[in-house]
Amino acid sequence: MSVSEMFITLQGVLTADQDIREEIRKVVQTLEQTAREILTLLQGVHQGAGFQDIPKKCQKAREHFGAVKTQLASLKTKFPADQYYRFHEHWRFVLQRLVFLAAFVVYLETETLVTREAVTEILGIEADRERGFHLDIEDYLSGILTLASELSRLAVNSVTAGDYSRPLRISTFINELDSGFRLLNLKNDSLRKRYDGLKYDVKKIEEVVYDLSIRGLNKEAASDAGGEK
Repeated sequence: MSVSEMFITLQGVLTADQDIREEIRKVVQTLEQTAREILTLLQGVHQGAGFQDIPKKCQKAREHFGAVKTQLASLKTKFPADQYYRFHEHWRFVLQRLVFLAAFVVYLETETLVTREAVTEILGIEADRERGFHLDIEDYLSGILTLASELSRLAVNSVTAGDYSRPLRISTFINELDSGFRLLNLKNDSLRKRYDGLKYDVKKIEEVVYDLSIRGLNKEAASDAGGEK
């Protein structure tokens, strides 16, 4: 094989790779759009009237996840099954965003932490990497850390809306989440930096709870929380 023939062959490989990446980008763009629609829908819970509409907003969000499943099913077909991590960077951020959105919906519905397996069911992908297109553990953890930031914001807005018991429940949840992350030995630099932000979320929520205590509203909140149970 001559030098020119060698480089023609290499160009063919590069072109094929570029074609795959372009097809992936097209699907990722649709995923990003759907994720924005779900986020816009769920942002309504931060408004005063939004607290009464939480079940309805969660139901609508789950309907949007039907489109996410379809889009992820399409994404799986755009690259060889054994080359997941070769192209992972293309969908990593949108997948982390979708994990956060799924976790937020589950929290609003049950006030519990969604498992990685439950997220994969919502998204229609695998938990086990050996079975194909899957949810990487670090992508799951990144999405959960975004949830913590969103809940710190929700705690503040709950007080504004006159819901004094919700910040107490969020505080308990976030502290349990923080304890869980402390058990992990995080090697990923990006994930470790994201985890560093969790301490600020914990502090922000503690300040909200402390403010409720100073104003004497924590007793009312505790009473309300007891009644809800």
